[in-house]
Amino acid sequence: MENTKYLKLLASQYPNIPAVSTEIINLKAILNLPKSTEHFLTDLHGEDKAFQHILKTASGIIKYQIEQIFSNEIPEEDKNELATLIYYPEEKLKTLEEENKLTKDWYKVSLNRILTLCKEVSSIYTRSKVRKALPKKFAYIIEELLHTREDDKNKREYHNQIISTIIEIGQAESFITELANLIQTFSIDKLHIIGDIFDRGPNPHKILEELKSHHNCDIQWGNHDILWMGAALGQKALLATAIRVTLRYGNLELLEEDYGINMRPLARFAAQYYKDDVYEKFQPKLIEKELDSKEKQIITQMHKAIAIIQFKLEGNLIKRRSEFNMNEALYLDKINFENGTITLNGEEYELTDTHFPTIDPENPYQLNKQEKEVIKQLTHSFKNNDKLQNDVRFLFNNGGMYLKYNDNLLFHGCVPLNEDGEFSSLTISGQECKGKELLDFFDDIIRKSYSYKYEKTDYRDWLWYLWRGELSPLFGKDKMTTFSRYFTSDKSLYVEKENPYYEIRNKEEFCDRLLEEFELDPEIGHIINGHTPVKEKQGESPVKANGKLFVIDGGISAAYQEKTGIAGYTLTYNSFEMRLIYHKPFISKEAAVREGNDTVSSNRIVKFVGKKKISDTDIGIELKDKIDNLMKLLEAYNKGIIKEKYKNKNKGV
Repeated sequence: MENTKYLKLLASQYPNIPAVSTEIINLKAILNLPKSTEHFLTDLHGEDKAFQHILKTASGIIKYQIEQIFSNEIPEEDKNELATLIYYPEEKLKTLEEENKLTKDWYKVSLNRILTLCKEVSSIYTRSKVRKALPKKFAYIIEELLHTREDDKNKREYHNQIISTIIEIGQAESFITELANLIQTFSIDKLHIIGDIFDRGPNPHKILEELKSHHNCDIQWGNHDILWMGAALGQKALLATAIRVTLRYGNLELLEEDYGINMRPLARFAAQYYKDDVYEKFQPKLIEKELDSKEKQIITQMHKAIAIIQFKLEGNLIKRRSEFNMNEALYLDKINFENGTITLNGEEYELTDTHFPTIDPENPYQLNKQEKEVIKQLTHSFKNNDKLQNDVRFLFNNGGMYLKYNDNLLFHGCVPLNEDGEFSSLTISGQECKGKELLDFFDDIIRKSYSYKYEKTDYRDWLWYLWRGELSPLFGKDKMTTFSRYFTSDKSLYVEKENPYYEIRNKEEFCDRLLEEFELDPEIGHIINGHTPVKEKQGESPVKANGKLFVIDGGISAAYQEKTGIAGYTLTYNSFEMRLIYHKPFISKEAAVREGNDTVSSNRIVKFVGKKKISDTDIGIELKDKIDNLMKLLEAYNKGIIKEKYKNKNKGV
């Protein structure tokens, strides 16, 4: 028989006919279970509270299940209370206690309702999978209750006695909390994050902590993720940029307190050179907080100091890496320091800020002695910060440039195109890469960059190209106009032309071609993007190309909500439909507990997919392959090609 070596290895796990037969029966049964629910989010940008709330509510799935199960059986007020109890069990129980509502009758009713909901959301999983998710301290009791049928007269008293005893011995609140957490877990089986965890919002590290504890998630890298991944690896231009963006949004605490990075060298340097500089464009953008005047002044000084360092580092990188073809980003050598002007594209423009105390007009891209020392110390802090390195390792291990999953193609930004709709090509070492091949190249480069200490070539500069290069699938624009926005007032210099992809993706025939490029079936496949906030309030739709492509960046980040008019989109995909959810701004956990608000403003079914089973999914393909091999092992046992083994209680195996 073929693959005898492999079958012998498989036999060590299934050593005899009963063992292999049991597994075949089990796997074939699993193939007929309903497809579990996937949850898609993107562009979180440090908004941890809104993100955590979306996870707890499962984008309205839990409330929808409550409506379906209890329908007209219980009042709307009770449905809202039950939903909030599941989202925030400890906080809601405390509120109810203050209102003197926690009676024995309330506990009994609430426990039975939560158990009914938990049975429903866990019913699509195997007992084995459910058992593994159960909390240890209540595992046996919860398993008994979940698998006791309400119409079983013989078990009715048994069920009621368990509930009564839980209440009598003072374990009801703890039991409710564990059941609520289970419902949150069972409501969503697979979480997809389509890029941009970092920047703008204050707490990307808290989002990463949540993702690390999630039972099943993947990440498609965004440009802001690559920025921080490169910074953590010590790519100096990216490191300076990550600090600049953080200071721009007033999130100094993220660097100093949350990651414990020593920012004093930069603060001292900025105070020395920019002491009297309070230029408006370097003052922090404050989305949800206020700073006192002293702290604001310090951040403003640091912001400008690191921006100048960034422009110098980028200039040196561009000169060093001519293959990036990014000379348009060389600004400092185009400044006339005597006249206070800059010449761009053959035109002379007046600078709005001419205070450049650290730039040598004769050698504008050279860092002075103090700047070199600042960058040296910051690089050491970034590269040797255990918490940041742990977060970045998680991004490397769980991320990718794109993902093909259950017939859907997920990527953050774009697949670069020419104006005629053909894939743009990037020449690398004399070879052209385009389309899927280009994204595969960058995926490989990113992984190699993580091992720069052991590679013959240092690939970290490519991460900077991914951050802002013209043919970066994560950036998707012809240039980045950061310098012009800081130092000129002519808004024509601020224009960053989007890659033609963002217009051409509206065409169904292009989306079909793109799915085929990534070896997916255009008849059933979809493309799911983030990166470009959908201007909902201007009438833009997140559904493109006749339902072939979804853009689900709707403004979870507070910085974008004025532009989008909403507080984000999420997408869910279960065994029978894909549903797009529109969110209202998240106010606070306290408001959610008090008002029962799940932030869902509306949702719409964007596609009915029929009744999909596990057999129709990527996991189903893997299981079918395993079944085929187990069948071959069974045949090998039956024919005596491989000998069965049985445990002997006295003699061992």
